[in-house]
Amino acid sequence: MNTEKHRNLFNAGLALAIGLVVSSLILGWSYTNKKAGDEAVAVTGSAKKRIKSDLVVWSAGVSYQASELSSAYKQLSDNIPEIKKYLIEKGISEDEITVSSISSQTLHGQDANGNRTSQITGYSLRQNVQVRSKDVEKVAKIAREATELIKQGILLESSSPQYYYTKLGDLKVEMLGEAAKDAKARAEKIAASTGNSIGTVRSARMGVMQITAADSTEVSDYGINDTSTIEKDVTAVVKISFAVN
Repeated sequence: MNTEKHRNLFNAGLALAIGLVVSSLILGWSYTNKKAGDEAVAVTGSAKKRIKSDLVVWSAGVSYQASELSSAYKQLSDNIPEIKKYLIEKGISEDEITVSSISSQTLHGQDANGNRTSQITGYSLRQNVQVRSKDVEKVAKIAREATELIKQGILLESSSPQYYYTKLGDLKVEMLGEAAKDAKARAEKIAASTGNSIGTVRSARMGVMQITAADSTEVSDYGINDTSTIEKDVTAVVKISFAVN
């Protein structure tokens, strides 16, 4: 009786032991597979391209002061047509020229302490002329030579031309694709160095576009959009995480 009881206890213990071993093997296999599937490599890919601006916007203003409003207005109205004539003679078409409305400011005198008084001493009028053209080189040259108008007695205040690239939307798509290819190539090299290969994309995040002056090393967390130069460098960055097989 005791022998039968001992045999049953032994068999139960053996079954329990085998069950524990099998369970541990199954859990170990699951854990190993899960860890292997969880392995990933995160890389940053980039692409750079040199572009040339295809749109220029240049603004210049004329302002005059006079004790009488009519006198300031006459000076302004006499000179704006001369500016337009100058630009057209330089090869700018009339539909590329925009003339703003006149802005005016009443000038007041000051007392002995420098405080403004109610006495009107004169008027200041200003009007702006803007050129918007796809002929970037021509307008850039005219902007540099516009001081010729000062010799004619026209007090022109010229701003620096602003240069833009109008196909930026399409370029961004192209650049991000190139940056993604670069990221994949980097990930493949890293995985291969450990005897592995990359799998599916786990996550991807686009960085900000940097549009800088040619050969500039300037970067910004918020992105840069240079408008001061005709030639620019566009840099796209993507951060991608790949599964490792």
